[in-house]
Amino acid sequence: MRILHVITSLLMGGAEHLVVQLTERLMNKGCTVGVCLFDGEDTPFSQELKKMGCEMYSLSQKRNFYNPLYILKLRKIMKDYDIIHTHNSSPQLFTAIANNLGCKKILVTTEHNTHNRKRSHFLLSRVDRWMYKQYSKIICISPKTQDLLCSYLRATEFNTGKICTISNGVDIKEFSNAEPNSQIRPSNRCIITMVGAFRPQKDQKTVIDALALLPQNQFQLWLIGDGELFEEVSKYAAKSPVHENIIFWGNRSDVPILLRTSDIIVMSSHWEGFGLAAVEGMAAKKPVFASDVDGLKQIVDGAGLIFKVGNAIDLSKKILDIYSTPEKYKLIADKCFSRALEFDISKMVNGYYSLYQELMYNETR
Repeated sequence: MRILHVITSLLMGGAEHLVVQLTERLMNKGCTVGVCLFDGEDTPFSQELKKMGCEMYSLSQKRNFYNPLYILKLRKIMKDYDIIHTHNSSPQLFTAIANNLGCKKILVTTEHNTHNRKRSHFLLSRVDRWMYKQYSKIICISPKTQDLLCSYLRATEFNTGKICTISNGVDIKEFSNAEPNSQIRPSNRCIITMVGAFRPQKDQKTVIDALALLPQNQFQLWLIGDGELFEEVSKYAAKSPVHENIIFWGNRSDVPILLRTSDIIVMSSHWEGFGLAAVEGMAAKKPVFASDVDGLKQIVDGAGLIFKVGNAIDLSKKILDIYSTPEKYKLIADKCFSRALEFDISKMVNGYYSLYQELMYNETR
């Protein structure tokens, strides 16, 4: 099988991480896998793919995701593949259009979020529904993501049998066995870490505000990732009274080590399809705090701790409680690791591989 993943970029994020993990394991199964980027900026994820020998295509070096010229470029690349697998809004739409211009390939897409702005827009929602109908299969990363997508697409108008769920997964051993790096860890500080792209979906500002409410000089915040809102969040952090205790790590290839070096993992989001970074934190055997949003809370609730969306006071109180109670800290950390085991990456990869095989079989019948 020849599979092409089409995605906006390979900055740090759940969709991007899924593409890298899936590509490596599909190549190990004998598949030929290519990755097409709307923004071909060099990142740790793209470097990983190059080391694997993955075929890479870059449509631009700028963060311009809706250039209609990409459709023609995509059309040429798609012709060499059997299955085209898209991620994110602009690749989903442009690939669907390119396929209608003579490619006629098997289209698969992964829905990574429970919400996007197009769903409440009169015109864009109609374009969106047309786009989804062009796909042979729509894969949702959590049951809640599937429920909300089916509701949006309306079962009476759309063949919802094309929609399924394959939960995201992580390499549990990669995170649980990573060695903490004591050289980068300050002494006598509790390290709070959030991994996530700096996008409207994420809410690093609430974590920054929570840090300011905690006892001075006892905590440090690590923010890992990059994205369009990086400068805005950096300026926000600079105005915080505890700005000297906030570290911006940028995009990193050693996330498992950073998580194992940390004490508490926070996933603060305005909306979320799944929350891969939360599972990674749990796999690193750390207590995970997650905002109370669909998709994310279903992953964390009952293992880690849930805080009110955008509520820095609620988050800071819960962090202080677990920090000051070692027995509770260990109990939550153990529960989180047990929950992470439910999302081992092998289940995810087998799910995608079986689906690809089924689509190829149906195509040749």
